[in-house]
Amino acid sequence: MSRAVEYETFGGPDVLEVRDVPEPHAGAGQVRIRVTVAGLNPMDWRIAAQPETAARFGLTPPAGFGYDFAGTVDEVGAGVAGFAIGDRVFGGALARAVADFVVLPVPTSLPDGLFRTPDGVSDEVAATIPIAGSTAVAALAATGVRSGDTVLVGGAAGGVGIFALQLAKLAGARVIGTASASTFDFLHRLGAEPVAYGDGLAERVRSGGVTAAIDLIGTEVAEAALALGVPAERIATIAAGPNPPGGVRATGGVNGGPDAVPRILDAIVAGELTVPIAASFPIEKIQDAVAYQATGHVHGKVVVTL
Repeated sequence: MSRAVEYETFGGPDVLEVRDVPEPHAGAGQVRIRVTVAGLNPMDWRIAAQPETAARFGLTPPAGFGYDFAGTVDEVGAGVAGFAIGDRVFGGALARAVADFVVLPVPTSLPDGLFRTPDGVSDEVAATIPIAGSTAVAALAATGVRSGDTVLVGGAAGGVGIFALQLAKLAGARVIGTASASTFDFLHRLGAEPVAYGDGLAERVRSGGVTAAIDLIGTEVAEAALALGVPAERIATIAAGPNPPGGVRATGGVNGGPDAVPRILDAIVAGELTVPIAASFPIEKIQDAVAYQATGHVHGKVVVTL
């Protein structure tokens, strides 16, 4: 037997259970990964809590939990080329990642994916990359961020925000990030200029010369950017639904493209991008991990160890 996090009904963190399940094995054309770390994303708990979100991914309870993972290949099925037992890997397995084992076909098919973990990159860091990294790349592409821009990033200290603000800096842009006052020092260390979120945001950044905006929370930053005269095509949202205000662009990790994860990985290996781990929980504390992430006040990424 092996362990996996599953849920029987939609709900909050309390519906998540660590269960003993039959141990899966790699068949022909598949590899099995012994998972060591799973990275959490807001998408994970929203799928488990919201029927309408789950339906977008073709999921209904009972279901597994989580997408991002890192670990080591420990079984290789017949006909597999390019992976061997002992290879360190990371990737995505929709609604299956928080488990002792993940089995994936090679090559993988969307939305799942599998990548090699290079030397010098820990499993904790690798497990944070697929969703957040791809989403950040998609948001920057949607807004056309380039050298000389001043980018307003809403939710800059969160799991996607830490990637987006650093990628924008690497592109030569100035970054203003919305946050609570307790987060200001954290954002300064990542190279962003913090500003308090909430009523009056547009006035607080009016003199900043904002030329593009990425809203990672809802619509507040998108609406402030529109009020400042930023063109709608230079504003992106990831959490405002398919029809965000004012014709701004809705995007997400699926729009990151095939080069998104390698781009993030290259920047990490080069020391150009860091991934702050806000907290690490053992799998037995999965409910606590999800509750902590769902507060919306996490500085960096949350991971679960197995």
